[in-house]
Amino acid sequence: MLILRDILSPLQQEFRYRCYGEERGVWFVYTLLAVITHFTSSRTANLLRCLQTMFGLSLTQRRFYTFMASSRLPWSRLWRILWSLIPEPATTGRLLIALDDFINPKVGKKIFGCASFFDHAAKTNQSNYHWSQNIVSIGLLKIVKGRWACLPLAFRFYHMKKTIDAGEVKVSGKAPRFQKKHTQAVEMLSEISAAFCNIPLLVVTDSWFGNDGLFKPMRKTIGRHCHLLSRLRTNTTLFALPSERQAHQRGRPQKYGDKMGNAESLAGELQKHASIYSVNLYGKQRNVAAYDQLFMSKALKCTIRVVWVYHRSRWVALFTTDLGLSVEQIIEYYGARWKIEAGFKEIKQEVGSSKSQTRCCHAVTNHLNFCMMATAITWIYADHLEKTPQRCYAVNNRRHFAFSDVRKLITRAALNKDFDSFCPKHVKTTRNSIIDTLLRLVA
Repeated sequence: MLILRDILSPLQQEFRYRCYGEERGVWFVYTLLAVITHFTSSRTANLLRCLQTMFGLSLTQRRFYTFMASSRLPWSRLWRILWSLIPEPATTGRLLIALDDFINPKVGKKIFGCASFFDHAAKTNQSNYHWSQNIVSIGLLKIVKGRWACLPLAFRFYHMKKTIDAGEVKVSGKAPRFQKKHTQAVEMLSEISAAFCNIPLLVVTDSWFGNDGLFKPMRKTIGRHCHLLSRLRTNTTLFALPSERQAHQRGRPQKYGDKMGNAESLAGELQKHASIYSVNLYGKQRNVAAYDQLFMSKALKCTIRVVWVYHRSRWVALFTTDLGLSVEQIIEYYGARWKIEAGFKEIKQEVGSSKSQTRCCHAVTNHLNFCMMATAITWIYADHLEKTPQRCYAVNNRRHFAFSDVRKLITRAALNKDFDSFCPKHVKTTRNSIIDTLLRLVA
């Protein structure tokens, strides 16, 4: 209960000096808890039912819907407060930032941010284009109680240029300015860099984002203390390091050495020189065959370390601009990138963002902010625990605790009678004892 108080108290204090601040601060805290609560998905109607029945708040439907669609919630300051509550955010002196985008399928027309977006992960019996929202998201990769986790930090809705030009997207009655996904990512990364000053950034991403479209503006905006770790495309041409300049040599210094070939051709040639490394990968200590070498990249215009990882007849090439990383760190950090995909599942399915049917701009944005902040609070709470949570449901080949296990612990702490003393409610409604008992048992 004390851990939950220490996390939620600074967020509640942000509303103190606002109109109806004390009341809205209570609503904000309990709405976050209602999203985390384990008994229902976070549809707006379900959240209101949870607040009234489970937590006993005196809150009418009209006032709550107005609160959820408000344009005055200080999300930028609330997120900065939450970033400061993350214990020991750096890993080996770096902030490991995972960057990716995902689609949030919806049903119904006139939903903010929705369009027919291409889904590269669609199954063979599904359509490649889904009516959904496309969201660019970044999260902090961090080891929480012996396992990797991804804490959501920020997000942006991506709108296609043709939908903006057609007037199908409106924010506060105006058409938004078109931005590429790389531009949105650089804006979010610059905010993170300003909040965590003097800590180098290592952006871990897939091959779609891992190119000069992200690296060049990121270096220009943030500085040279930000680096990239990504997967190398098979047709990327690599060059040797330039030879040392001789005394009295004419002409300008050489930028690139000899052309060595592309990643695919070099993979077969260098496999016989691979060494065995012990790496913490996907929750286990594994022996991995890999080979690394420094090259020059014309795409990024800098020196990169390329690591080929071999598994049976297959291989994958990783690269990073941070030359201080070891081979084991490169493989482990890129393997941890998959946790952002697991985080998308937590936000969409476990927390229930995909099941919300809010329509207007501010309601959709507020709801997704609540879901992402609730997910981040869940992992921060787990990191503050003295003991590692136990896994409630046994699964083969999985030893670590799950996201749902921490949600259950938070629900128990929120239903504790002592929690009311920290966040007192106003006039309580008449509570149905039978329904209240059932909800507490399910939670």
